[in-house]
Amino acid sequence: MSGLVVPAGTDVPAGTDDRLRHVVHERVMAALPPIRRGQRAEVARVALETAPLLTRARLDAVVDAVLADIQGLGPLDPLLADPVVDEVLVNGDGRVWVERAGTLTAEGSRLPAALVGHLIERIVAPLGLRLDRASPVVDARLPDGSRVNAVLPPLSPDGPCLTIRRFRRHGLGLDAFAGPEVGALLGDAVRRRANVVVVGGTSSGKTSLLNALATAISADERVITVEDTAELRLPLEHVVRLGARPPNAEGAGAVTVRDLLRNALRMRPDRIVIGEARGPEAFDLVQAMNTGHDGALATCHANGTADAFRRLEALVLLAGVGLPAAAVRDQLCAAIDLVVHVARAGDGRRRVVEVAEPAAVPGPDGRPVLRRLADGNGVVASPRRRR
Repeated sequence: MSGLVVPAGTDVPAGTDDRLRHVVHERVMAALPPIRRGQRAEVARVALETAPLLTRARLDAVVDAVLADIQGLGPLDPLLADPVVDEVLVNGDGRVWVERAGTLTAEGSRLPAALVGHLIERIVAPLGLRLDRASPVVDARLPDGSRVNAVLPPLSPDGPCLTIRRFRRHGLGLDAFAGPEVGALLGDAVRRRANVVVVGGTSSGKTSLLNALATAISADERVITVEDTAELRLPLEHVVRLGARPPNAEGAGAVTVRDLLRNALRMRPDRIVIGEARGPEAFDLVQAMNTGHDGALATCHANGTADAFRRLEALVLLAGVGLPAAAVRDQLCAAIDLVVHVARAGDGRRRVVEVAEPAAVPGPDGRPVLRRLADGNGVVASPRRRR
């Protein structure tokens, strides 16, 4: 049975009902105390006082729209309340797709473009973010930490698009990503303060695995997390969370991940956790790893363990520090103890497919020679105890 609840009567021409919705919304906000604004009967009473000749279908449509204005994301709320839903995707044509356990399915109804635009506005307005034809792309997050991306026309010519990646309140353990042997290998690496980089493609489970790895961090350690979009929820007592800030409508006031990482080093961290290294902050992360800040955890978009070093090399060079590529490779080999590749299997599960460490001696081209410690079937070698 579909979890999508679309307001009744959405086939009614939008103009008249949209104006009525706004009038009813204003009167509800002015006339009713907060405790009664979310009650359907109270909103219906105000709507009938405003327009006594409404048919039942149009009354339901107006009441549903006003409640969506007041309470949250309206027709998407049931989906976001479903604990097995990982992502909610609204395409430009109004179709809603939902990912459950790695499988995408289409919900039965379509949302009007005006409603999707209103839901997007409801998300971004409290955050002070700008979203209009001049700035038609925005990244945001819901109060529960779920990540939101929205795109408006003309960039999405079929209509506004909305992508919501759910935040799981109850994190997964290492056993959700690997068997007992590989889980023990990863847990031991975190406990001995190895610098670990988790790599994989989009929606492969990198952030979820990072949360799971953090379960092996000692409770008496001070952990500082740095993220572009706050998603990490580490199961620890002493965690300081830092999140980047985009520029305001005038293009000023931005605080980057690199700014935050540099500041985190002054905050007496026992460990630093980077939600994702995707820019010049990779240089500062490598420097921190090589100057006594061991036990760092980070993620990076890459298609495998070997590709991770090539991508991090490119990101470090983006910092414009003037280091030759050979020196960057040496620093990467010295800084990173373990690379974990996580991927989504055909059945939708996220699994660790490879764990590798750089060998003591680089290859002829100066690039690290990776030594495989584990694959999808289990542990194949013991790590070198560098830390």
